[in-house]
Amino acid sequence: MSLLQRWMRRWRRPPAIPDALWASVLAELPFVTAPGQPDPARLRGLCAHFLAEKEFHGAHGLAVTDAMALSIAVQACLPLPHMHLPDGRPPRQPCDLLDWYADFVGIVVQPGAVLARREVKDATGVVHQYTEALAGEAMDGGPLMLSWEDVATAGEGAAQGHNVVIHEFVHKMDMHDIALGEHPGGSPPLPRGFLGHASGADARAHWQRVIKAAFERFTEAVSLAERFGGEPPWLDEYAAHSPAEFFAVTCEAYFVNRERFGTEFPELLPLYDGLFRINA
Repeated sequence: MSLLQRWMRRWRRPPAIPDALWASVLAELPFVTAPGQPDPARLRGLCAHFLAEKEFHGAHGLAVTDAMALSIAVQACLPLPHMHLPDGRPPRQPCDLLDWYADFVGIVVQPGAVLARREVKDATGVVHQYTEALAGEAMDGGPLMLSWEDVATAGEGAAQGHNVVIHEFVHKMDMHDIALGEHPGGSPPLPRGFLGHASGADARAHWQRVIKAAFERFTEAVSLAERFGGEPPWLDEYAAHSPAEFFAVTCEAYFVNRERFGTEFPELLPLYDGLFRINA
């Protein structure tokens, strides 16, 4: 984001979110006001700036209401209030934290899941085509797509650690600092002095080491469940698809069901606290 854009954000007062609308949206998202979550006033301020910066587009005739837009904003901003900036520095003002989402403006809201055609090449060079149902998709440098059917059930999905909005917006965080054509790898930019590490290289090595071990443990549990009828993992097996998806899926659980997340992934709890609660 340019200095001019950041200056305008700081000094332009966004429209206030009506009290009744704020209360009704939060009533549908009880995990937002659970113990340990960000101060509601700080979150509300971020949401006001978020709504002023983003453009919502309903697909297939879907009309995006103020309540729908605010619900998405609340969940998208939930990770932000106590973070660092993408360059590792602390924010001068809370609204600066929206730099994490500065590479796009448009949010496309679909009525339900979208069927997308995919192609993958296996180790022998054979191309396989398949259809994938998408509840959301984040594109590097491009817009973000969400299925309203999935967004609307966020309150109920918290018990399973599921939240499509957080999933896709965390992907956006993971896409910072990657080169054109590269894919995110579950290693977002870290704050300076992350978990006491003196250098950024040491911090990143620690992050990748812990994530890798947790990812391998999870994929093994998925494999045991599929092949030998073992107990399936708590979280969606889609997390075994790649380290990037593992990061996004576990972040969903971290924000909407922290207690269960800490039980299932105790090694990730201090890691994510160091990323998302650095200024708490």
